Amino acid sequence: MQADSKIYIAGHRGLVGSALVRILKARGYRNLLLRSHQELELCDGAAVESFFAHEKPEYVLLAAAKVGGIHANSTYPAEFIYDNLAISTNVIHAAWRHGVKRLLFLGSSCIYPRECPQPIREEYLLSGPLEPTNAPYALAKIAGVMMCDSYNRQYRTQFLSVMPANLYGPGDNYDLQNSHVLPALIRKMHEAKMARADSVVVWGTGTPRREFLYSDDLADACLFLLQQSDDVIFRTDRMALFNVGCGVDLTIRELAETAASVVGFKGALKWDTTKPDGTPRKLLETSRLFNIGWRPHILLEEGMRRAYEDFASSAAVK
Repeated sequence: MQADSKIYIAGHRGLVGSALVRILKARGYRNLLLRSHQELELCDGAAVESFFAHEKPEYVLLAAAKVGGIHANSTYPAEFIYDNLAISTNVIHAAWRHGVKRLLFLGSSCIYPRECPQPIREEYLLSGPLEPTNAPYALAKIAGVMMCDSYNRQYRTQFLSVMPANLYGPGDNYDLQNSHVLPALIRKMHEAKMARADSVVVWGTGTPRREFLYSDDLADACLFLLQQSDDVIFRTDRMALFNVGCGVDLTIRELAETAASVVGFKGALKWDTTKPDGTPRKLLETSRLFNIGWRPHILLEEGMRRAYEDFASSAAVK
């Protein structure tokens, strides 16, 4: 990509999209196409087609999605599968029709089977049943990956897919009902500290293991992949699919203890074992990406400190 290349970031106000905008601007890219949900409804195929026909983006970073934690996925399964299928279908098809040079599709590690061997390799996709609590979302994301691969094979497009570990960072969703585990823990610990509470209740047993990646590290990895040559990304022996993670996981109990330390909450942690744990472990095998030269830069505790500073300065606590 050149500094003046026309780059469309779908979902630029979200956790991933905002990180992509930050890194692109910091590195001198000055022709970014940004549309809010109100300005462009990506579930509307006609609206997406009109946008691509008029703006003719050269590169597309597809970070738009309906996302949430276990509670949100269990409460709104129809919305999670419909919205994410519609977004992927409309944007990927329009990118092909209008000759986009490269498209990067953002997925999630939940596309892999619930009982995957660990760490999870890209080739484990579709090798077993999904985690039931987020299967509708995962199926929609799998469809996006397969769509990119199918268009590459039939139309010789250059569409690649990136599967990140659990993400967190500036601009995250801190709603206690619909957020992911790390931002939810940050908010719970903060509110307990401010209320001088004796304890905080955390969902599940605390035993599942998760890997976390700071959003700006993911954005850095995406830009790194977009800058690689065709023969590195688009090989005939495998999908253009890349896991992005840090290579280290920890238990939810350890995560909660770290969140308490970062926030400064001194009370006890109580575990509500009536709530679901989700997948027992999700650690990504990232050698496909690491072997071509990329590594994360922000360790978990430092990233959590940055995320907490962002949260503390946001409207969420005012």
